[in-house]
Amino acid sequence: MGPLFAPSALAQSSLPGYPNYTPDSIANSASDTAGLYAPNTFISIYGVNLAYATVAIGPNDILAGKLPTALAGGAVRVVINQILADMFYVSPGQVNVLIPSSLIAGPATVQLANSGLAGPPVSIMLGPAAPALFQADAQTVIATHGNGPPVTLAAPAKGGEVVVLYATGLGPTSPAAVPDQLATSAAPLANLADFRLLLNGAPVDPHQILYAGVTPGFAGLYQINLQLPANVPANPEIRIGFSAVMSPAGRILPVE
Repeated sequence: MGPLFAPSALAQSSLPGYPNYTPDSIANSASDTAGLYAPNTFISIYGVNLAYATVAIGPNDILAGKLPTALAGGAVRVVINQILADMFYVSPGQVNVLIPSSLIAGPATVQLANSGLAGPPVSIMLGPAAPALFQADAQTVIATHGNGPPVTLAAPAKGGEVVVLYATGLGPTSPAAVPDQLATSAAPLANLADFRLLLNGAPVDPHQILYAGVTPGFAGLYQINLQLPANVPANPEIRIGFSAVMSPAGRILPVE
């Protein structure tokens, strides 16, 4: 697919009514961190005039497991390196998409169009992985007690318990993700031997990471099934990632 704009329209992106955003107004959706991007990673584009309505993905947008590149009732599309990105949420000030899993690490150009009006093409850098845990708030990560209720400060986890953490940007899996499709089965990280999880800066025994890979029935969503150490400290800082890149610091897991 070619660019969303005609060459003569480049200057129009700054005119009233046209979508307006910058490289600095793009962030990893899980941690709301700029500059942390990889294939098969959720990103949020913040700006103005990004959409004329607020629409979130719904069951009718997914046909036979295929993800939409535009939402029902919406006229917003995003291309990344000339590939249409899967669309999950649009609003006038924020659009959430999944970076295509078919891309590779390196420079990438992002461009959004709203009802045929194209915003500026902006450059970002994709890494092999962009690990980020989804967060309930600015400090607390999202986790569940096994497959049960959420782990919260009011209902914390305990030492020895199995919790499930949710993330984006953990890179390739085996088997590989199918572009534009929901995952139909579990698929562990292809680089699992290099995956690490830190609690208060200390690495967790890899044997306590029971699973790290995609979440079946979703796209771009990874999960880590972790058996907490028996002596886990209260509300530890938690980070995940690889030797080359780790998730942002300062996030905690509620533990009593």
